[in-house]
Amino acid sequence: MMKIIVIFVFTLLLAACAPAAPAAPTVDIGAIQTSAVQTAIAAIPTATALPPSPSPIPTSSVKPETVISAFKAAGLEAENARPMTKKDYGLAPFVCQGTRFFIPSLGPDNGGRLFICSDHAERDALKDYYVSMGKKSAALFSWALVKGDVIVQINGNLSEEDSKKYEAAIP
Repeated sequence: MMKIIVIFVFTLLLAACAPAAPAAPTVDIGAIQTSAVQTAIAAIPTATALPPSPSPIPTSSVKPETVISAFKAAGLEAENARPMTKKDYGLAPFVCQGTRFFIPSLGPDNGGRLFICSDHAERDALKDYYVSMGKKSAALFSWALVKGDVIVQINGNLSEEDSKKYEAAIP
């Protein structure tokens, strides 16, 4: 037991003679917080100017008035032309710029619809709609005339000969 006490005392003496341990470093919490905030802010991407948006879909150079005037110049009926409403579209796709016109010789409220479509997919959807209606029933048949950005749908009671005159008159 004496040996243990001697070793213990000797250890205490050696510890007392050893140089003092360096003091624990002091930490400035405020500086750490400020540094952390600055680091976080630096990590946030900075706003850059967005690339210019793509140019809008080009609109057609053909105007409804131009087509109606061309019909009249060819001696064809195209009366009381007006912009189409949602009701005028009926079950047809509600696309393109629509104009309703009347052909008095076909009877009251008969005539056609004129569409100016800068998007050819929309133009084709309208044509397909009117063609498919005529295939479903002869009572729903109408002429679907296409030239460039223009589609003209005309009452199926119009003769084929006259429908070709309207088609030829489309500018």
